[in-house]
Amino acid sequence: MGSSTKKKKEKKKDFQKAKLKVGKAKAKAANFTDTSFKSKSIVVNQQTLVTDGSDPVEQFKQNLSLAINAKSDNQRRDALAYITNQLSATPPNDPVGTSGVLTKLLPLLSNSSALVRTQLLKLFRVLPPAEVGPNVEKILMYIRGGMTHLSNDIRNDTLNILEWLLEVAGDEVVSCPGGWLKTLNSFSSMLGWNPSVGSATSSKGWTLAPKATLGSKKGPEAQARQIQVLAKFLQTGFRAEAPLPHNPMAYWDNIYRLPETPNPFAYLNLFGTPRDEDSEMYPDRISRQRIFDAKWRPAISAGMESAKKEGGTVGRAAATLDRALSVGLE
Repeated sequence: MGSSTKKKKEKKKDFQKAKLKVGKAKAKAANFTDTSFKSKSIVVNQQTLVTDGSDPVEQFKQNLSLAINAKSDNQRRDALAYITNQLSATPPNDPVGTSGVLTKLLPLLSNSSALVRTQLLKLFRVLPPAEVGPNVEKILMYIRGGMTHLSNDIRNDTLNILEWLLEVAGDEVVSCPGGWLKTLNSFSSMLGWNPSVGSATSSKGWTLAPKATLGSKKGPEAQARQIQVLAKFLQTGFRAEAPLPHNPMAYWDNIYRLPETPNPFAYLNLFGTPRDEDSEMYPDRISRQRIFDAKWRPAISAGMESAKKEGGTVGRAAATLDRALSVGLE
């Protein structure tokens, strides 16, 4: 009886082992990943997928930071597009002011992406013109850097920014410190027209050969574009000032009334660093004509005559420049 009981116990153990073996799960692979969890939200670094109900001021600042620090050019463009929409809204949402926007975004003028530079120009066009004027000197500093950039595309896009600036604050462009001669120096670097060279055949100084053709299949178009913008710049500088209407109280207003323009005594340079000839202010048409005639007229005239002989788009642009000089230096 003892042996039969022992056999029954052994059979029972074998049955339990077989049962466990049948119900045992398959071993998991070493690279197994558990996907059975459920997430209530998805977090994307430095971005938000839902913007309803968020603070518009913080949103504006976040996109302003994203336009500068984003690694992707598409993110930069989208951030600039958001800021453009906010600035063109009614009323506009601009918690940092025009000066703050320009200070942050002007370095993008030399960005390697054409999409970013195009969107940047659209953003600039919605800025209030009255608030752009006090920032002209700062804007021109970046424009002159872009005009002498190695990339032909960046140089061309920079000329678009300069055209916009001439439209909204042309008088400030040609009269601010360095706005006249330093900008002409940048045009000289672009076109290869040196004021120390009196004729196209001279061997002294720089060559008068157009630099716009170097390394580019669109050399003539680029050179023509540069000459056209130079003509607009000179037209703005040589434009006759509108006569002021007679005001019998002007004498007393000049003595007692507070100035309405920012930094009205900037031309005195009382507290600034000493300026050289290029950094000086030329606030009126006569002073700009005088310094241009003494320093730039021979070089630009020689380069213009050389461009006329090329014909085509370059020749037509040179003819436009010739008319601007004829009218401006009468």
